[in-house]
Amino acid sequence: MDIFDKIQESEGPLGQYRKDAHGYFMFPKLEGEIGAHMKFRGKEMVVWSLNNYIGLANHPEVRKIDSEAAARWGMGYPMGARMMSGQTGLHEKLEQQLADFEKKEDAYLLNYGYQGMISIIDTLVTRHDVIVYDAECHACILDGLRMHMGKRFVYAHNDMENLDKQLQRATKLTKESGGGILVITEGVFGMSGDLGKLDEIVALKKKYQFRILCDDAHGFGTMGNTGAGTSEHLGVMDGVDLYFGTFAKAMAGIGGFVAGPEIVINYLRYNMRSQIFAKSLPMPMVEGAVKRLELLRTRPELRGQLWDIVRVLQSGLREKGFDIGKTNSPVTPVFMKGQVPEATNVILDLREQYSVFCSVVVYPVVPKDVIMFRLIPTAVHTLDDVDYTLKAFSEVKDKLAAGKYVGDKVRMV
Repeated sequence: MDIFDKIQESEGPLGQYRKDAHGYFMFPKLEGEIGAHMKFRGKEMVVWSLNNYIGLANHPEVRKIDSEAAARWGMGYPMGARMMSGQTGLHEKLEQQLADFEKKEDAYLLNYGYQGMISIIDTLVTRHDVIVYDAECHACILDGLRMHMGKRFVYAHNDMENLDKQLQRATKLTKESGGGILVITEGVFGMSGDLGKLDEIVALKKKYQFRILCDDAHGFGTMGNTGAGTSEHLGVMDGVDLYFGTFAKAMAGIGGFVAGPEIVINYLRYNMRSQIFAKSLPMPMVEGAVKRLELLRTRPELRGQLWDIVRVLQSGLREKGFDIGKTNSPVTPVFMKGQVPEATNVILDLREQYSVFCSVVVYPVVPKDVIMFRLIPTAVHTLDDVDYTLKAFSEVKDKLAAGKYVGDKVRMV
């Protein structure tokens, strides 16, 4: 059989919707200056789908350093992988600043967050080691787990009793194999917005021997007194062994990092294949990340503006009877009852009639009768944006309850 023949038969779980969804529900094009208001298909929208938490994407100081750095270095410098010819003092400076911010001995800069997490897991554990992970971990973690040659146990989301049971199983296995245990969780779960119970997981170290890898993509820059993340927010920075953050959320850039003990970070630095064999992160992106980190550290008012919007949006949704789950982070899910066609028709109405652009999540990510809309508040949203969106969602909720969106097919524009 030709390997391409199977593609003719099945385009995959998402690809099957390509003809109807491409350009609207999938791969939509937002145009204009990055912000709370952008254009979609020529129409201005209130946008709640951008990972621009503290508004750095178009911050004037960020735009200035980005353009100056690009003019100074070009997008090619440095050429080659860091181990061979792509190392610079600025890369090292950024790593040290990230390590200091996270109160760790060292940090390693990663070209991409998703790729980085996969490679961290692949490099850190052997077939003798056991991984125990939260059931709602991000896809990058799950892809890393698929590369693991040893045992792995999943525990029910944020269920510490179940985690205890899995640690018992893992401990028994490692006594036989001579390996160790790695527990992987998230700081802020990106869909539901609830926090990983890092404090309770750290407390289990008194009972079991294991290390913790925390993916805090949505917590870095948004959580904690200084923005250092969920581990800071929960008071367990010392207890989290490896802290992973990405530049793609609060820093509105490209890249990521992992921070931890110097000996472990050096091991990753010299063994992570996705970094050893990849071109160094271009200098303008590194210099831009240095500026973004500076603003994150020195302008707490930006994080304050974000949380002002978060509190008003989430309290407003609750007051109007919406189910927003257990979120205690900026990530704001809104749960409604309905099927897939209804979900797409609601999104159609939100965009065409109300000019509100947000993301929707359906089965199998959530149960078959649930529609989850995910709103991402930012520091550049206004209270007027919140008020308008609350009114739009209230009207849509009433229409959904009245059966206005029922149908077997999506009503395309």
